[in-house]
Amino acid sequence: MIHIKDILSLELRELEDALTALGEKKFRALQVFEWLHKKRVTSFDEMTNISSVLRDKLGSEFFIGRLKPVRQLCSLVDPTKKFLFELSDGNHIETVLMSYEHGYSLCVSTQVGCKMGCRFCASTIAGFKRSLEPSEILLQLYEAERISGEKVSSIVLMGIGEPLDNFDNVIKFLRILSDCNGTNMSLRHVSLSTCGLVERIYDLAKLDFGLTLSISLHAVTDKKRSELMPVNKKYGIDRLMTACRDYFAQTGRRISFEYALIDGENDTLEDAKGLAGLVSGMPAHVNIIPVNKIKEREFTSNRRSAHRFCEMLKGLGVNATVRRTLGSDIDAACGQLRREYEI
Repeated sequence: MIHIKDILSLELRELEDALTALGEKKFRALQVFEWLHKKRVTSFDEMTNISSVLRDKLGSEFFIGRLKPVRQLCSLVDPTKKFLFELSDGNHIETVLMSYEHGYSLCVSTQVGCKMGCRFCASTIAGFKRSLEPSEILLQLYEAERISGEKVSSIVLMGIGEPLDNFDNVIKFLRILSDCNGTNMSLRHVSLSTCGLVERIYDLAKLDFGLTLSISLHAVTDKKRSELMPVNKKYGIDRLMTACRDYFAQTGRRISFEYALIDGENDTLEDAKGLAGLVSGMPAHVNIIPVNKIKEREFTSNRRSAHRFCEMLKGLGVNATVRRTLGSDIDAACGQLRREYEI
C-alpha cells in the first residue's frame, strides 16, 4: 500500500529531496512550494506551470490538506472572529482572529486538547486527543485569511494545546511560515506561549528564532502554582525562572509572563511582591489576564481587580499591562467552543 504524504507539512528542502527522488529537477520543488504557500492552491491541477505528468505524479504521492469550517462566531462588540475547524479525522480545533492597531493577529491551536491539566483552562477539560501536524497549524492561517478576507500580520501560538509538547511539528510550522518563498512571515511577529516545559525552552533558545516567548506563570509560589498548574510539580518556579533568564541571555529577546488573575487565589499585594521579585533584573513584561469563566470551575475575576493588581506591580517597578479583552460575547478564550460543539 502506497503511503500518501502530507505535502503542506514539508519544508522546501524536504520537498526538494522528495521530488528529486521521483526523478524531477530540484527547481520543480520551488515551483510547487510557491503554489502551495504563496498562491495557496487546494489541488495539484491548479499548478499550471508544471507538466500534467508531474501533476499526476504529485497526486499519486501527496495530498493537500484542508480544514473544514464548521462554525464561525463574530463578536458584536469588536472585530474578533472565532472559527471552529474540523480535521480530516473528525476532531475539532479553534482559531481566533483578532484586530489590533498594528493589524490582524491570529491565535492558533497546536494540539487537539491538552495534557497539561491547568485547573482554570477549558482546553484541558475535554481531554487530549493528539498533536497537530505542521500543515494543520499552518492551515488555520490559510483558512482564516480566506474566510475573513483579511491579511494576518502576527500569530500567537496560544490556542488549544501546549506548543512545546508538540515541539517538532511546531518548529516545522515556524520554518514553513517564515520561508521567504512562501508566507514569509518574520518570526519576530510570532509569540509562543508555554506553561513551562523547561528542556524545550532550552531547545527553543538554541534555534534563536527571534520569536517572543510567553510564559504562563499564574502564581508565585510552588505550592499555589502546583495547585493551579500540575506541570509545576515537575518544573518548579526556580527551575523555570532560571530557564527564562538563560533564554534571554542566549537570544536577547524579552520574555512575556502571562498571569491569569483569579479572585482569592493569586491577587494580593503579597502575590504582587512575589511576582516583582521573580522578574526582578530581567527585561520582562507581565500581562495580567482576568481569568475566563468556565462552567466546570468556580474561578472568577474582573477587569477592575486586574487593573488594581497591575497598579500594584507598576508601583513595584514591574512593566505590566492588563490584556485587552476581545470577543467577550463569543467566549473567545480557547477550548470552550470545541467542548460545547462536541458534547
